[in-house]
Amino acid sequence: MDKIIAYCGLVCTDCPAYIATQADDRAALEQVAAQWREEYNAPNITVESVICDGCLTEDGRHCSHCFECEIRACGVARGVVNCACCDDYACERLEGFFGLVPDAKVTLDGIRQSL
Repeated sequence: MDKIIAYCGLVCTDCPAYIATQADDRAALEQVAAQWREEYNAPNITVESVICDGCLTEDGRHCSHCFECEIRACGVARGVVNCACCDDYACERLEGFFGLVPDAKVTLDGIRQSL
């Protein structure tokens, strides 16, 4: 399977929510929801809110965070494959995200170098 790299540099195909969604594994989705409720102190996370076909899909299912993600909204508006392909890479919004998820920066930097 080819990797799906989100706008922000997360690898959708490595995400447990994506993997469980693609496997149609309800028990795994329940585990993801429970883990994320605790990890992110977000008691409202449900199984339905973690079902995801990857943030790049236009017609697929998206986890609830996709609808509030400023990085995704910007990438969609700019029509880029991911943020590594953006003329403004790496913007302030991304730099803040990279502070939380440094692996995303490594992924996008690698893509950027290959352009």
